[in-house]
Amino acid sequence: MSTSELIRQYVQKLPAGEPFTPAAFLGMGARASVDQVLSRLAKAGAITRVTRGVFVRATESRHLGKVLPEPSKVAETVAKAKGASLQVHGAEAARRFELTTQTPTQPVFYTSGPSKRFRMGKMEVVLKHAASRKLAFAGRPAGVALSALWYLGKNEVTLSTIEKIRRKLPASEFEALSAAKASMPGWMAAVFYRYEQQAVNG
Repeated sequence: MSTSELIRQYVQKLPAGEPFTPAAFLGMGARASVDQVLSRLAKAGAITRVTRGVFVRATESRHLGKVLPEPSKVAETVAKAKGASLQVHGAEAARRFELTTQTPTQPVFYTSGPSKRFRMGKMEVVLKHAASRKLAFAGRPAGVALSALWYLGKNEVTLSTIEKIRRKLPASEFEALSAAKASMPGWMAAVFYRYEQQAVNG
């Protein structure tokens, strides 16, 4: 079976709305051949090019036409293609935990890979390189909470902040987060120690 046919069959089996990169097809032919096939499929409308090197079988909406994936899914695909991890940016993380009322106007993510910007239509998505300890628990609820704490900083993280996070996290995730104090900056770990002591003293 030709490279073109192999890729066409594989694409048809992919879930609609799930982004993918040419790396998914490298076992089916040379990179140049894979790129050519994907380019032809995009021109034919079988797949949609979301941004450079990322494609999707777009879902269709009666009112909106083609519906592209969420920026978070595309960012994750871009990061994985480089073998990098991805974490929600602190501003968005803090919003999710209702620790701030501000809503970020641009999708921004932390990554263990290089900093990068890419466009999805009129929207620019930003990946910012971050230190490994800021990416602990990447992809987990505990990681989102940690990102929020780093973003809020020393002067904003209080016992009340930890309590709000505890209420919103699954118990196992909060336990994992609390157990990672050794890798936290001193100011953050100190708040967790005080919170634990308060719980012991009732």
